[in-house]
Amino acid sequence: MFNQQQNQNFQGSSQMPDHQSHGGHEMFDAHEAISSLIGGLEQGLLYEQHIQDPELKTMLQKHKTFLTQMYNTIVETLNTGQEPSQKTQTYMMSDSNNVLYGMKPTQPKTPAQAVTELNDQCISSFMMGNLKATASGFTMTALETTNPVLRRVFADSVPNLIEMAYEIFLYQNKRQYYQVPQLKPEEMQIYMSSFAPVQNPMQH
Repeated sequence: MFNQQQNQNFQGSSQMPDHQSHGGHEMFDAHEAISSLIGGLEQGLLYEQHIQDPELKTMLQKHKTFLTQMYNTIVETLNTGQEPSQKTQTYMMSDSNNVLYGMKPTQPKTPAQAVTELNDQCISSFMMGNLKATASGFTMTALETTNPVLRRVFADSVPNLIEMAYEIFLYQNKRQYYQVPQLKPEEMQIYMSSFAPVQNPMQH
């Protein structure tokens, strides 16, 4: 009798409509992740009017178009629990992946005291921060999502967010907003030689 009552408390996803096939934890995390994406899109509206460099403005607009489609795909999947009509796309950055290594002295930074002090360096950093936060939120949400389609949409979106953040990094690096120090060659070699492959991993 007790086991019969226990079993009545459980219901398999195959026994319910797709749009209800979501767990509670999943709902909370998805809500937070989608809100993070909305926040990034809305902040982009504020940034755009202060951008000076046409290249950065074009990048922001390209990101906005892609992220808006990403948002629509996620919202549709959340509401239906089924394959979205618009599949997850692959973001293709337009810049080469040439990284400038090295450091040179720069003036110490201080927080801007007026909106007029916001420049392209500030704005590109804001864009980077939003993408990093969204990528982290999407990763955590994918790990907590029970609906297989929604989980895959969140997971498949993370590489696109990473690619957009990398594109911004390259923009910043090219202008020396984001400098990349390196270890000495001998120190780098020590780190690179710190690990070795497992021999014949399939043999026991």
